Amino acid sequence: VSDVSRVFTSAGKSVAALEHVTFDIQAGNFVSIVGPSGCGKSTLLKILSGLLPASSGTVAVNGQAVRGPLENVGMVFQAPVLLKWRSVVGNILLPVEFARLDIPSHTERTKALIKLVGLEGFEEMYPHQLSGGMQQRASLCRALVTDPQLLLMDEPFGALDAMTRDELDMELLRIWEERKKTVLFVTHSIQEAVFLSDVVF
Repeated sequence: VSDVSRVFTSAGKSVAALEHVTFDIQAGNFVSIVGPSGCGKSTLLKILSGLLPASSGTVAVNGQAVRGPLENVGMVFQAPVLLKWRSVVGNILLPVEFARLDIPSHTERTKALIKLVGLEGFEEMYPHQLSGGMQQRASLCRALVTDPQLLLMDEPFGALDAMTRDELDMELLRIWEERKKTVLFVTHSIQEAVFLSDVVF
């Protein structure tokens, strides 16, 4: 990320969400971004994923400039954003269908991920039948099912109770140690950032 700024303009007013942000992330690192509400953390994630252009500056992944939505990236949002008419398995396989990848081979990976996050036995349940923590586990599986090199997480556990949040932090750390993805994790919690991360911005 090199000298990235982002300005939003509405009704003749301009708001600088990011100003001259520069940093490097090494492959395989777990990096957290900590800051107060409204400081541009989520905007930065959207720019990194290619969902939002920077007003100025550049972003590159593996030496390639980001000029649009990245293919090899998984995103976990603040809310699980599961489709209520699809089962756990159906929700997890959604990015596979969008990318027109082979469903049978990814079904095996889906089963392995479900086991990894402790959702065995809930494969055919629908979102309204799951707790908030279970929904977020399904959301994490969905982000990992295409085996992305980069995992972007926007306060994924912020709406959960403290005990569930701690449990999912442990789960995420275990998954990261096993899979060694490059993770960029947005949080308000300094404790969470220090517990999870190699690097904190």
